[in-house]
Amino acid sequence: MPPPAPQPGVIPLRPLKVGEVLTGALSTFRQYWKPLVGITLTVQGIGILLVAAAAGIAVAAQRSRFSRVFDLAPGERADGVDVAALLLAFVPAGVLLLLTMTLGAAVISTLCPAVVQEAVVGRPTTAGAMWRRCRGRLPSVLATVLLAGLIAGGPMLLLHAVCLPLIIASVGDASGPPAAVFVLFLGTLVCVPLAVWLATRFSLAPAAAVCEGIGPVAALRRSARLVRDGWWRVFGITMLSHGVAMAIAYAIQMPFTFAGMSVLFPTLMEAGESGGNPDPGTLAVGFVVYAVCLLIGAVISGPFQYGYPQLVIALLYVDRRTRKENLAESLIASVASPPGT
Repeated sequence: MPPPAPQPGVIPLRPLKVGEVLTGALSTFRQYWKPLVGITLTVQGIGILLVAAAAGIAVAAQRSRFSRVFDLAPGERADGVDVAALLLAFVPAGVLLLLTMTLGAAVISTLCPAVVQEAVVGRPTTAGAMWRRCRGRLPSVLATVLLAGLIAGGPMLLLHAVCLPLIIASVGDASGPPAAVFVLFLGTLVCVPLAVWLATRFSLAPAAAVCEGIGPVAALRRSARLVRDGWWRVFGITMLSHGVAMAIAYAIQMPFTFAGMSVLFPTLMEAGESGGNPDPGTLAVGFVVYAVCLLIGAVISGPFQYGYPQLVIALLYVDRRTRKENLAESLIASVASPPGT
């Protein structure tokens, strides 16, 4: 019977089983939660503050238009100019939200492989060290994420860009559904499996960009080579990781959701008992408390919900390299070598 593989860190240094990948990611999050949670919450917090500031400026600048759009007499319609002005005022907040979400995804995709590199060999690290490491690789990972998303989602975007204007232009046509509807339906049936296949094929690219210090195009090619002959394994374990992350995040969010509902429901019941004339202030407080509770739950569960699947993907990168390139030997040698050699 061969001796067991050495395990200086969260996983044994050999090809991994499915359970070892999932439990290894859990062990990594548990042991390295400070840099993972600290950096993730800092980035999220800055993004939320920027979006809130942009939304607050929009509300302050267009305060007079709210009553002209929402406080209308029965049968009265809002002026299109006022509606358009309100929508345009919130465009900067929407753009900031999109940028924040994209940057947050890139930070997590950079941070998790960097942490896994230390976790696999059992080296301690700090949030400061991880941030310095991530800062240098963030532009490459951001470009990798955007390029992979464009390649995987490009056919679907092109399909909608062509078909939706034709469908909208044919509204009111008595001749029946336009051909663009059927093209959109059939095209979606083709594009969705293609997008899933491409996304899985390029899923290891951020880890390659971080661990090997390569550029976006090279990282995509590297991921495609590593996933080859193991697509179903990578896809299945990735889906399992998202399921685990969603289940645990839901369990974390439930107490906050119940706390918000315990405040909101009494105000709604009181509004119903008031004969259709509820106190606007009471309703506003109930909805604000409910929204704040949901936000707190989302912020607390967010680092695990979004970080755990990326830790699994980073471990899959290690596993694929171990299977294809015998990475375990170099890892064992690095652990055995004294520091500074």
